[in-house]
Amino acid sequence: MKPPRDVDARQLIKALARIGYTVARQSGSHIRLTTAAPSPHFVTVPNHSPLKIGTLHAILAEIAAHQRIDKATLIEKLFS
Repeated sequence: MKPPRDVDARQLIKALARIGYTVARQSGSHIRLTTAAPSPHFVTVPNHSPLKIGTLHAILAEIAAHQRIDKATLIEKLFS
């Protein structure tokens, strides 16, 4: 499954909140998210609208690796 192409930072942060990520801090135009499950993990999301597709893919790949699930499964979980 492909992620939507018009995702902005706010939409991504809201979707990531459903799987346990919360906003830890913001520095300029970058928002740092954190989760404690299954282990501590931090990810930085640029506050852009829309996010570049390569940036979105990199963020989703990093989160999928941390969650130990397939990227397609993560996309389905977040955007459906």
